[in-house]
Amino acid sequence: MSFLSRLLNPPAPPLMGLWSWITETAREPRFYLRHGVADTVDGRFDMVALVSCLVLLRLEELDLRRENALLTERFVDDMDGSLRDIGIGDMVIGKHMGKVMSALGGRLGVYRKALAAGAPEAELAEALARNVYRGSPADGAAEDLAVAVRALKARIAAAPTDALLKGEIR
Repeated sequence: MSFLSRLLNPPAPPLMGLWSWITETAREPRFYLRHGVADTVDGRFDMVALVSCLVLLRLEELDLRRENALLTERFVDDMDGSLRDIGIGDMVIGKHMGKVMSALGGRLGVYRKALAAGAPEAELAEALARNVYRGSPADGAAEDLAVAVRALKARIAAAPTDALLKGEIR
């Protein structure tokens, strides 16, 4: 491939297909219409963080540390760009990104515990009530979303590793 061709057609960033799948999944209307997730900037962030956590936990299970780090970097890059798009400037972007990363890390720990083998079934609904519904879910919404999250986790787990990394999850 010539220099000019590489310059005009750079390769896709690593795990871009997987990141696209995560964001498309997080934007599925059913989460907002059926499960009552707020269709706001915060609600969409909560869903992207949730789906990202499910994939990151699967990458942990597969001991794919490099891919886990690359996906986390993709999350950071996307969130940084999103914050800039809504007008957050250079002077405070670091502070906001610190909050974003803290939110992702906190959720990752909570979801890891709630989805662990032997965890009480209600633990996931409680985690979703706090993190997706910000403590105010409609009656039964967190429990209903917990069922959908467990099904999504199973879909991710069923994907062959190469398909998972390409974002070809069925």
